[in-house]
Amino acid sequence: MAVDTRSELSASAPSAHAEAPTTLNEAAPRTLGLLDQLGFWGNVGVSLLGFSGAIAILAPYGVQPLSFAAAFTAAVVGSVLGGLILGGSLVLGARTGAPAMVLLRGLLGGRASAVPTVLNIAQCLGWAVFELVTITIGLQALTHGHLPRWLCLVLAGAVTTALTIRPLGWIRTLRKYVSVLVVGALAILLVGLLRQPVPELAGSWQGFWLAVDSAMALTISWVPLGADYSRHSRSAPAAFAGGFLGYGLTQVACLGIGLIALAQVDQDGEKIFDLFIGLPLGVLAFAILVIRECDQSFANVYSTAISLQNLRPSLDRRVLTVLIGALTTALALTINIDDYANFLYLIGAVFIPMSGALIAAWIRSRGRDWNLAADAPARPGMLLAWLVGFGCYQLINPGSIAHWSDFWASAGTRLHTLGHPWLSASIASFVVAVLVALPFAGTRSALPAGSRR
Repeated sequence: MAVDTRSELSASAPSAHAEAPTTLNEAAPRTLGLLDQLGFWGNVGVSLLGFSGAIAILAPYGVQPLSFAAAFTAAVVGSVLGGLILGGSLVLGARTGAPAMVLLRGLLGGRASAVPTVLNIAQCLGWAVFELVTITIGLQALTHGHLPRWLCLVLAGAVTTALTIRPLGWIRTLRKYVSVLVVGALAILLVGLLRQPVPELAGSWQGFWLAVDSAMALTISWVPLGADYSRHSRSAPAAFAGGFLGYGLTQVACLGIGLIALAQVDQDGEKIFDLFIGLPLGVLAFAILVIRECDQSFANVYSTAISLQNLRPSLDRRVLTVLIGALTTALALTINIDDYANFLYLIGAVFIPMSGALIAAWIRSRGRDWNLAADAPARPGMLLAWLVGFGCYQLINPGSIAHWSDFWASAGTRLHTLGHPWLSASIASFVVAVLVALPFAGTRSALPAGSRR
């Protein structure tokens, strides 16, 4: 399936209520406008995990906590830089009509794209479980523990799975009805928090770039999913604006509220939900955010299915999402997930340099003859760019995962790449991946005769 991107304007306009195709062998309808995508990405940018997860911005691992000014600036810088990368990946999906993992066939080759696909499936499942657990914690906080944990998890899993059956319909619903409620809920929380004394957050700027890495990782974690939705965009500019503005603005708002809340609960993230509920109209605002959190778990379950279709294009996404929804619910019932910051760092280490290689390849080739066929030839140079960028990230920011981090920390110590407060692992790995990819990016993949659409 090689793509001539100029063909995107030639298709007849689909019904405004058209749904996503059930298999990868069917064309994606272009039904999402700018407002639809602003609504979708704006809602995705607000997460209950983001409020408590702001601790990874405020107190990066291994350094003393940041001041409020440093932490908020890091949230803004990380969201802007990550938003540019996210927006670029959305443009690729809009121009090709292909989902995210299929785009990687043109970057790495058909068979080689299975490697990031498997990694993406793993991260999507992990995030989906994270979200179901977070929704459950929110529901129990709202009901003061009267609803048993297992029931909350099953309800959250059932709603999540139901939303994936008609994904484009859910995105249009978000734009029409949910977005206004979410903006109102954020305003209620912000006003309520600012009416109370906000303790001063004493700290420094020493871990600024580590905090930027965390904020970028939050955004970049959506890059391997983005084209699953932007392939339905009516235009590339609308796709870019939806991700960059919609996601970026609400993530900054979410992290900013989280930082203020952390200051008021002495940086104890487990107390944030109780703090929100105790604010004037806080119960209403928090209830809206808890119910809306299902859009996060929905996106992760749906994109897991779309990623699986890169491996088996004929699989029905509806069957897949039902099975995946059941699996994530079962995992949420049986396992304990923690170490949030390290999970973020590892996601960034994998997908930030891959995004750099992808964007470099697209710009250099200008999208001409982008080979999306399942048998697209391997491109070792692009794989090298990804791996070198990944190694660069780990040498600067090895994280703290046992054994794995020890190896990279030892290597970084020998190479003197650790401990530089001015050096960002995210920015460095992205730039390195771009520079390594550029010499190979202009090489066109061989296309089978008659394959241009």
